[in-house]
Amino acid sequence: MAVGIWQKLDHTGRNLLPFAVTVLLMLVAMAPTHVPGLGMVAPPLTLISVFYWAIHRPDLLRPSVVFVLGVLQDLLTGLPVGLSALVFVIAYWVVLTQRRFFLGNSFLLMWSGFAMIAAAAAVIQWAVYSLSQVTLVGFKPAGFQALLAIAIFPLPAWVLMRLHRAFLS
Repeated sequence: MAVGIWQKLDHTGRNLLPFAVTVLLMLVAMAPTHVPGLGMVAPPLTLISVFYWAIHRPDLLRPSVVFVLGVLQDLLTGLPVGLSALVFVIAYWVVLTQRRFFLGNSFLLMWSGFAMIAAAAAVIQWAVYSLSQVTLVGFKPAGFQALLAIAIFPLPAWVLMRLHRAFLS
């Protein structure tokens, strides 16, 4: 009987890994730094995690969870509520529709796919934020954030891949 409880607890913990890692990456991206201006353009680690898990384990990170993660990020960062949720759900849906393509190809192709997702996410985020402010805000922070995300993508992707192989294979 006790073994069954421990197995269920282990199974539940493993199934919560994508959600927990995504929340952890969200908090890491929001951590205060002493670098001036980095807060405005911190890399969207949450988007990287959503991208990775949408390809490799969409059964463990559902669209409803992605939406909740986006709302949580908006509440914690002060962005208009629903902005990150919109971006994450659109990115999740696009990646999910192209999942077979990403699974059967190289890391370089996955990185290129993320570059397109990050660029599109920056444009969507900029457009919706401009609409919510009823003025055309500068695109520079959103563009730089996308470039930074593309540049650092291999490191978080490697960490996610190691966690995936260690706990969910």
